[in-house]
Formats: sequence, structure tokens, C-alpha cells
Amino acid sequence: MNKSALQIARAAYQPKMPTALLGAVKVNEGAATQSVADQEDIQALFPNTYGQPYITFEPSDKQEKFEPINVGVILSGGQAPGGHNVIAGLFDGIKNIHPDSRLYGFILGPGGLVDHNYIELTADIVNEYRNTGGFDIIGSGRTKLEKKEQFDKGLVILKALDIKALVIIGGDDSNTNACVLAEYYKSIDAGVQVIGCPKTIDGDLKNEMIETSFGFDTACKVYSEVIGNIQRDCNSARKYWHFIKLMGRSASHIALECALQVQPNVCLISEEVQAKNQSLDTIVTDIANTVANRAAQGHNFGTVLIPEGLIEFIPEMNNLIAELNEILAAHPEYKMIRKSEQRNYIIEKLSEDNAAVFKSLPEGVAMQLTLDRDPHGNVQVSAIETEKLLAEMVGVKLAQWKQDGLFVGKFATQTHFFGYEGRCAAPSNYDADYCYSLGYTAAALIAFGKTGYMSSVRNTTAPAKDWIAGGVPITMMMNMERRNGEMKPVIQKALVQLDGAPFRRFAAKRAAWAISTDYIYPGPIQYFGPTEVCDQPTKTLQLEAKAKCK
Repeated sequence: MNKSALQIARAAYQPKMPTALLGAVKVNEGAATQSVADQEDIQALFPNTYGQPYITFEPSDKQEKFEPINVGVILSGGQAPGGHNVIAGLFDGIKNIHPDSRLYGFILGPGGLVDHNYIELTADIVNEYRNTGGFDIIGSGRTKLEKKEQFDKGLVILKALDIKALVIIGGDDSNTNACVLAEYYKSIDAGVQVIGCPKTIDGDLKNEMIETSFGFDTACKVYSEVIGNIQRDCNSARKYWHFIKLMGRSASHIALECALQVQPNVCLISEEVQAKNQSLDTIVTDIANTVANRAAQGHNFGTVLIPEGLIEFIPEMNNLIAELNEILAAHPEYKMIRKSEQRNYIIEKLSEDNAAVFKSLPEGVAMQLTLDRDPHGNVQVSAIETEKLLAEMVGVKLAQWKQDGLFVGKFATQTHFFGYEGRCAAPSNYDADYCYSLGYTAAALIAFGKTGYMSSVRNTTAPAKDWIAGGVPITMMMNMERRNGEMKPVIQKALVQLDGAPFRRFAAKRAAWAISTDYIYPGPIQYFGPTEVCDQPTKTLQLEAKAKCK
């Protein structure tokens, strides 16, 4: 394998770990837990794994003796920086349990388990991928594990390989699948533990026990670097407004974190749009006002950050999408209709109010709303060109204001979508350390016989030696939501809290950023150098940690 100079140097990096995991370990159990909502429904669906206590690992003066154990691992869903280090930590952790333990990777996600497509991950293989980005060690996929037939087919290969535990590395939907699988295997006494690890660059898989999902730190640093580059160009050419859409299917954590890092002129936060019941026209008018105010100072340039999932949080758009989901689920024949007739077919099925909204949209954007849902029933918001929609609508409004004598500047735009650029980046020091610790913690959860748990590493704004490793029952994070026309148990998404410290810091500064050119240029991720440069966690985590200390 050909390697860059950075890859060669980075391979030598030894991730930092919590002191509690470095030697003999014991389990400290907390109180019994319950789901965040819909307790009776969740308990009824998960009678064998509901109510388990959260746990932490502590140093022990007694070294436990464990038998060798075979473990399977799956990378599920979209890629996130640090996944390879989760596998490296898991590998080292089970080898620490017993040197004869073995690790098997299922190829291309959950489908590899169902189709019996796997590889044994040996030291030679794992060592090639330490501290690297991507999921290419075994690949990833979006097959949804939800049917008994899938569970049973997976169990055949697990039994054949004598695999006693399965680690699923994924986001909220993938870990929901892990919880369902853990419950099923426990209910039939299959003898297979299931452990989850919190992955998603979106940052929406977090709670009191999961401070952040891995990959969020690195992705935000990559996006912030590129936005900073654009802002430097913007401030140099002084002739464009850049509309920049950022990944984040539901929550606006990425947009908020990048705003805190780069200080743009405008950053939209989906959760605020929903809370204030802002219409599409209100959003467009607010951006146009910022453009006009800067133009009055002779500044015909600026940056606008847009969360990928914004369109689902605009009330009239959210109502439209919800009804579209129902229609598409109930009418699979829609896919067979000629494209020229699809728009009218949808309009005829919609309620009067939603039909009016649908007809008001540019046809291209309207039809993007009807594209196939992902395997979890979610609209593919990355395919909806919200950045172009807003840029066009702001331009139309400013043109009208110009005719009315309310706008005297120039308005030219560039649009961008930053998504894949951040998903497979080489992990930051934070993510390299955090992910390795998550994998090692997963091995400890396996050693102590836990199932239906998610690996948890907390207190991560402190030095790594002081991090707290443990596990949280996945059922603790769950509620009931409507998916594909049915009520399903799912992990509750962690949206941006408008009363939280990160948003409050942003809200206190954005009026000044809107009118001034206060850009920050973060530059690239730093791997080597002073700690204050290389090992900084996200602004989000730092602000949340400070708020907890007050």
C-alpha cells in the first residue's frame, strides 16, 4: 500500500486512553434506567434488556481471568472519521482480555452479517489502518436489521465462527438496530452479546452519558477550515455571497459548531426556525436584510451557513414532507409513473394546504422532496439543494427591493455543499483518542457479559487520563416515532438546545457578525505541535463543560 508522508508519521501515533482502562478493571453499576419517553411501550418491546443500570469502569486491585472470545464488528451507515480506531481499540481490548481472542469484520455493513460475508481482522490488517480516516478496512452499508429472518441468518454465521459478541458501530438508527438485535438474541438465549458505538458526524447522538458522537470533532474542523478559506477569498475578492450547506440531516450541530469556529455573517439553526415558527419567506427576508445592511456599508460579500436538514424544520415544509412520506409509503406504484406525470400525481394526493406549498416551490426542488427515502424512512435531505433555493429566493427579493429603492448594492452568489469532504478525513487527535477508547471500552463491556449497551466515554474536555469509560443501556435513549407510516422504537435524536451554552454564545455574537467582517480562519487540522493547538475539543463540548461547572 502506497502511503503519504502524513500517513507514515500518523501510523506511529499512540492514542491516549482513560487511566481506568490501562490495567485491571472492575464494574461500578449505577441505578436502573428507563427510556427518555414512552416508557411502557419501550419496556414492552424490550422486556429482556430494558431497565439495565448504566455502568462505569474503575481501576481494580484484582486481575480478572477471562477465556478467549471471538467478536464480530460491523460498520453501519455513513462514514465518520475515527471508525478505524474504534476497531483498533476493540482489537487491542479483546487481545488484552485474552491473546487468543479473535476479531471478525463483516463486509459492507449489516448486509455482511446477513449474507455471511466476512474477514478475520488480524494484527497485520488492523495495524495498516490505525489513526486513518474512512471505513475501508471492511466497508460500510445501510442495510437495516429489522426482520427475524435477518437475525436468524446472522446467527448462523455467528455460531459457525463461535462469535460470542457483536459490536455495531453506527448512528442513532444503526444503534436502534443493535438494540433490537440484542433483545432478540437475549430472548432466544442465543448466547451472543450486542454492543453499540456512537458514530455520526451530525453530532445528534448524544445525551448525559454520550457526550458526543465520534467523527463530529474532525468533520467540523475540516468544514471550518474550508469555510475559513472561502471567507478569506470572500474578503479578498469582495464580490460574492457564499451560501454554504453543511451536513446534518436533522440537527444543526455542525452548522452551529462551524459558526462558533469561523464567525460567518449568517448561520441558520433549524431548531430555532422551528421554535419560532419561521416561514420560508421570513428566512429569506432576514438574509436579504443582512445583505442590504452590509451593502449599505459597501460590503457586497458575505457567508451564509445552512444546515442540511433545514427544510424539514420550516413548519410548512415539515408538514408537506410528513404527508409526502405517508403518500410514498402507501403508493409504491409512484415509482412506475412517467416523470412528466409525477408532479401532478403527487399534487392530486396532497391535502389542499400542502398541495399549495408543493406547487409554490421551484419544480426541481419540489421533485427532490419525492426522491426515494433512505432505508430508515428518512427524506434524503442532502439531495435537496436548499443552498441554491435560498440564494435564488434572496436574489429575487433583493431585485424587487432594488426596484423599490430599498437596496443599492450588488448581489452575486456562489453555492457550496460540504458533506463528503469531512466524512472520511484522517481523525483529529481528539477523535483518534476518543474512538480508540470507545473500542477498548466496548471490549470491556463484552468481557463483563453486557448486552444492549452502548460504549460510553465521558469527561472528554479533560486530559484523556481522566476520561470516564463505561456503558449506557441503549433502551435508555429510546422513544417511539413514526417511521414509514408505523410507530417504531428509535433512539431520540439530540437536537440543538436553544437554552444550551453553545447556542447562547452564538446568539450573543451573531448580530455583530452579521454587520461586520469578523471572520476567523481556523486553518487545517493540526496533528503535531502544541497541545493548545492540537488537542482542543470542539467549541460545543468546551461550552457545555463550562456550563456544567457553573
